[in-house]
Amino acid sequence: MFDYYRLFGPLIRKLPPETAHSLTIRALATGLVPAQPAPADPALEVSLWGLRFPNPVGLAAGFDKDARVPDAMLRQGFGFVEIGSVTPRPQPGNPRPRLFRLPEDRAVVNRMGFNNSGLDAVARRLRRRPRVGIVGANLGKNKDTGDAAADYERGAARLAPLADYLVINVSSPNTPGLRALQGRAQLETLVARTRAALDGAVPPGRRPPLLLKIAPDLTDDDLADIAQVARAGALDGLIVSNTTIARPDTLASPLAREAGGLSGAPLFELSTRVLRRMYRLTRGRVPLIGVGGIGSGLDAYVKIRAGASLVQLYSALIYEGPSLVGRINRELALLVRRDGFASVAEAVGADHRREVRR
Repeated sequence: MFDYYRLFGPLIRKLPPETAHSLTIRALATGLVPAQPAPADPALEVSLWGLRFPNPVGLAAGFDKDARVPDAMLRQGFGFVEIGSVTPRPQPGNPRPRLFRLPEDRAVVNRMGFNNSGLDAVARRLRRRPRVGIVGANLGKNKDTGDAAADYERGAARLAPLADYLVINVSSPNTPGLRALQGRAQLETLVARTRAALDGAVPPGRRPPLLLKIAPDLTDDDLADIAQVARAGALDGLIVSNTTIARPDTLASPLAREAGGLSGAPLFELSTRVLRRMYRLTRGRVPLIGVGGIGSGLDAYVKIRAGASLVQLYSALIYEGPSLVGRINRELALLVRRDGFASVAEAVGADHRREVRR
């Protein structure tokens, strides 16, 4: 299949980042972007939470904040797509410029601030789409909301009937005070209230799993607290991790010091280290989605062996285009079989099992 992004990508990247993103969403919504299905390979299939993922490579939240193109992105080969973050009320986000490419580092810095069209618009779009393919919804809070849990309750109640899974996002660095909600006492209350709202919105047999997305900058004590909350049973999984406020010394781009969250290749080591730690803390009993710096099949495989049942990416698409999704899946299938596994599921946490054998 012709990789059109090799032709148009350099032109797109000459545009301001948000302009390029808006044009991409518009092209996807109007059907101008040709489908690029991922390989149908039984080794890539993952069964989790009663859902069947055709492959473990998902689109992270942030690309499609308003649920405009989830099905178009599924047709690009993703095994699942996560829309949002969506807040109860529409929100413009932070002042522009707020999105920066770091091409020298294969990275991105953003301080978007949960810009989105709100629950009503997102629910309307999700209600119209055919329920084909797995689409999750990432929930956020409005910047000026005092009772944060109330916003997550509203999001869960509204989208539980429309999404295949829900995510509590308390880890974006671009909403003041948001990351403080990852503290144990506040988190326990927040999760309990969101779970109750979710449970009350749909019949028991149709309840979507509830996940929590965490930051990569947490202390060991913070991670231990989150693991205890997750193991208590109110959460069905964790997403590890969001963007980082850290700035590695290796960054070469002059835009590296822009305020906001750093994503892309420089996040890979940090996010994988946190993923590995969280797998140990939860004793492998809480499903994890690994996010941060994935740009190849090997990157995805490292996350899986570290404990991820599924993976997500976004930033690498800016530099590689959507054909990357198929390449990652093909490379991943080869790596899984090379190491003697029949499926991705068998490889989850393999590095920890090797350590135990030692």
